[in-house]
Amino acid sequence: MTTLTQYLKDHSSNPAINDVITTITDVGQTISQLLRKGALADILGEAGNQNVQGEEQKKLDVLANDLLLDALAKNKNCAGVASEELDDATPANADGSLLVLFDPLDGSSNIDINMAVGTIFSILPYQRQGQTCNNSDFLQAGSEQLAAGYLLYGTSTMLALTIADDVVMFSLDPDSGDYIMVNDEVKIDAETSEYSINSSNYRYWRAPMQQYIDELVAGEAGVRGRDFNTRWVAAMVGDVHRILCRGGLFTYPFDTKYAHKAGKLRLMYEANPMSLLIERAGGGATDAVNRILDIKPTDIHQRVPVVLGSQNEVDYVKQLHLEHDET
Repeated sequence: MTTLTQYLKDHSSNPAINDVITTITDVGQTISQLLRKGALADILGEAGNQNVQGEEQKKLDVLANDLLLDALAKNKNCAGVASEELDDATPANADGSLLVLFDPLDGSSNIDINMAVGTIFSILPYQRQGQTCNNSDFLQAGSEQLAAGYLLYGTSTMLALTIADDVVMFSLDPDSGDYIMVNDEVKIDAETSEYSINSSNYRYWRAPMQQYIDELVAGEAGVRGRDFNTRWVAAMVGDVHRILCRGGLFTYPFDTKYAHKAGKLRLMYEANPMSLLIERAGGGATDAVNRILDIKPTDIHQRVPVVLGSQNEVDYVKQLHLEHDET
């Protein structure tokens, strides 16, 4: 059995990255334990606050954020930390070589109904060692990420990670506390007949996305000539995990529901780390047309449309959007 510690030792030449990943996964064990206790640990329900996105924070949202922020701020390799839950980045150790971004509890609306949630993280290089970091230091394209991954708290706690050109998965052994490798080469098939989308927003989508979903719903009787299945976890981490395990397409496309938001998902905390995982597993990740990892961020809380998963479907969505824009 290969543990996470052994894998990092064998596959990463950067001890700082290894140390930061270990810090994150150690906190993940604590979050996993709290989730297993549920209502017995008084972590359910609203915390009575809103995050920077204007969303109601769940109690465990706040707790998970504080646990990660505190642990990473104490890590000597971490120059700064940015959380989806906080307005601004938090400076840590100026001599550190890394910046860490995280979504402490993706899908937190699922907590009270005992469904899957997760922690998403992204690690970037820090270019101004010896100086105090600020928000602008984090504004790097997703292609600059040194590592990315997520912890999925479901029937078991899973870690998906990329630190090189591959994607690997580990399962947390609750008895030993070790993360044990369960897949040493995650790959996504280019073809799929499964998709994930919040169809209740159909009326707000652009015409090419409406066309795409109409074609999938038409199934064998339509232009695609085969049936498609819909799956929707309502937590990006759960939908991406399913895609990494068995293929598929996930999208939260551009819509007009909120005029001031280009999309639902956050570029720095969700889209970038998930896109890195998907691409390195052989899939594609775009905003419907442009590669997500090429987007130069302008704000640490920037939102973008997301289309990711099996390459052929991602390419087809892009084709429909390009054809529509040419007319």
